[in-house]
Amino acid sequence: MTFRHGRLTRLKNIFWILTVLLTVACASPATSTPVSAILSAFPTPTPFQPQSEASANPYDLLTTPQPEPTFTPYPTHYVIADELPTPIEVAPSSGLAGDGFNSLNINNPLTGLPVSDPTLLDRRPMVIKIANSPDYVRPQSGLSLADVVYEYYIEWGDTRFIAVFYGNESTLVGPVRSGRYFDEHVARMYDAFLVFKFADPREYSYLKESTLNEFLVVPGAGTCPPFVTGPYDREIYNNIFFNTTKWAACAIKKSLDNSPQSLRGGFFTEKVPESVLEAKQIFSLYSIYNYSYWDYDPATHKYFRYQEANDMVNKKPEAYAALTDAQTGLPVTADNVVMLFVPHTFANQFNAEDQVYNIDLLDFGNAYVFRDGKAIPAYWNRTDVNEPLLLTSLTGNPIYLRPGRTFYQVMGTTSTYTQDGEDWHFVFKTP
Repeated sequence: MTFRHGRLTRLKNIFWILTVLLTVACASPATSTPVSAILSAFPTPTPFQPQSEASANPYDLLTTPQPEPTFTPYPTHYVIADELPTPIEVAPSSGLAGDGFNSLNINNPLTGLPVSDPTLLDRRPMVIKIANSPDYVRPQSGLSLADVVYEYYIEWGDTRFIAVFYGNESTLVGPVRSGRYFDEHVARMYDAFLVFKFADPREYSYLKESTLNEFLVVPGAGTCPPFVTGPYDREIYNNIFFNTTKWAACAIKKSLDNSPQSLRGGFFTEKVPESVLEAKQIFSLYSIYNYSYWDYDPATHKYFRYQEANDMVNKKPEAYAALTDAQTGLPVTADNVVMLFVPHTFANQFNAEDQVYNIDLLDFGNAYVFRDGKAIPAYWNRTDVNEPLLLTSLTGNPIYLRPGRTFYQVMGTTSTYTQDGEDWHFVFKTP
């Protein structure tokens, strides 16, 4: 069986109708030692190659031959709820700082949950790059406080997180690492500041020359932007963190636009979807160096993250350890886990040699939504670079997520999966 792209064209029209339904929203600190002076450039593990024939826009030119996509199948039998519940209401903002919050029940459009401090929503979100390798960077800080998290393949077997912060603050987020082309998609979807620790010259130049330039946040001298040295005895390269609690004042100092944005929230409900597909554990094998799984806990309705405890080089067996958050001491959990099948391509031969991917989260593709121990076959839709992601069922209805944190795992269109009862195994394949 194979994934099918049939019936997707009409979903673009459905997308525009559904986005009208999406609600509009606007948006406890400790202290850390500030970095008094951070080098204006950091070494990057991705070597820079000549680009005499490279395009400035990584999506303009694809000269490297790409394999014909092959997809693993959806099951032949599944059940999607016929009657969709009413989405959780999200109170709109007037768009003026400090105004528009006359309700005690203000919901975060990114989670569908009330926020403890509604003034946090009266700002622009931040998306922050967080390392997932080498192993000693774990436990990271801030993952349990993010509203949304994306995990994607970067190069040479490693993955990285990009976390969306809106309804919470954290004095330590990180360790912060370098940017990638894919980060542009996430920053634009949430009208966010993009916080990262520089990048390969190809990717950094592209981001600086884009309309995101004024929203790029990278280390500099002094305490603004508020990058701080972490409390660890290790090299500085993996010991730089970001303090979100000090960003608002820094944005004012730099005359940056930190006004609340017209964010389109998702569809949320606590009603458990009807599906014959059970999902107790969701495994993701990105490489023998990076693999993980989510384990569903019916008592809390959450998926708990477990990360590889060793590589599988020289026939070493799989081994896992719970992933926790050093900032909160809590396990890393998700109320929704979404697997996205997205094209991974190279703009030219030099990018292919260095594994500098263009992950093109535009148009539409296949997906799986996991919530409440259930699996839902889905499509992802995003018809414009400045639009958010929309998840629909195979019949075109919006998929309701469980209120809470959503964790997106980005797979390639050539990636595969198998289902064994309540266990799902996804294997990342490079182009």
